[in-house]
Amino acid sequence: MAPRVLLETEELVAVSSPSGDNAGAGQVLALCTQFLPDEARVERLPCSTEICAPDLLATLTGTGSARIVLLGHIDTVIPEADHKPVHRVGERLYGSGTADMKGGVALSLAVARSLAEDSSRFAELAVLLVCDEEWRTAAFRHTDRFRGYDACLCFEAGERTEDGDEGVIVRRKGAATLRVRAVGRAAHSGVAPQNGRNALLALAHAAIAVAGAADPDGPDQLTVVPTVVRSGDVSNVVPAAGELVVDTRSNDTAAFQRVVAAIPAEVGGAKLEPHMERVWPALDSEQATAPVLRRASELLGRPIVARRRGGASDASHFAATVPLTIDGLGPLGGAAHTPEEYIDEGSVADRIAVALALVDAILST
Repeated sequence: MAPRVLLETEELVAVSSPSGDNAGAGQVLALCTQFLPDEARVERLPCSTEICAPDLLATLTGTGSARIVLLGHIDTVIPEADHKPVHRVGERLYGSGTADMKGGVALSLAVARSLAEDSSRFAELAVLLVCDEEWRTAAFRHTDRFRGYDACLCFEAGERTEDGDEGVIVRRKGAATLRVRAVGRAAHSGVAPQNGRNALLALAHAAIAVAGAADPDGPDQLTVVPTVVRSGDVSNVVPAAGELVVDTRSNDTAAFQRVVAAIPAEVGGAKLEPHMERVWPALDSEQATAPVLRRASELLGRPIVARRRGGASDASHFAATVPLTIDGLGPLGGAAHTPEEYIDEGSVADRIAVALALVDAILST
């Protein structure tokens, strides 16, 4: 199976499909449709982000009892002008979106084809590929469609432990983007600076305040990182407006309110208006997945280890309604969201084996 997964990964990565590029998304999903089992029924569903291309849902009906959804996204963060074509260096396959997550999408389609060979093993097999994972701020709209499913398997990039054991992701922090808008007053910075209300200065105070709310070693492992600030247009005018963007992560999304509470209402007369967006739930399926990981490890003949990861994933949206949610089933790789993004070709066969062992363990319970 591995050689075909690598070939299909190359085809998917050859098409640039950053979030919001509907033409690119359409080309990638057309390829995915070709790679699906012939028996699959394909639908295009409205995306959670209205301006994005419709998502893809493929379903197969069987005569068994279990229902499983294989989950992935086809959008990338690299804009088309910076898209890196596929190229090999040693055992690595480089290219924009290889690790996050077109290599994982190709692997999930291989798993779907394998399952389709014996439809007596499942009642319904679904493949859901979305187009907006990298920049979505709206509510995720597909969760209810899969309520009551027996398992959700997500194919974000895989990993190994320090001892070389295969790892899968069963815990992720909740994530949110905090935007702080500053409203001040313009004034000539040389003639009458006292008449201004400096939005930039207010945002600087806000950045320091929210960073001080972080508690990475506390029970919620709350991290707060100011990432972007914009204010001012010219060098001799007191900035009248601006915006601060802050990345927040926590085991408990309720902790984000402590970050908002740390922001002063105003600084030097400039008002500060916080708005929390892109709030993604935390994922904690460690207890629910433990028996399946033990059984899959026996089938594989080597350990499959539960791991945690800080980055957000669509799998987090499913865990509340599908307790048996496992992420990180894709190939091993690195440098996601950078020009050096890659997957390890040699890991593909191992990760296929991990995914199939988990499927076997789920279907045998």
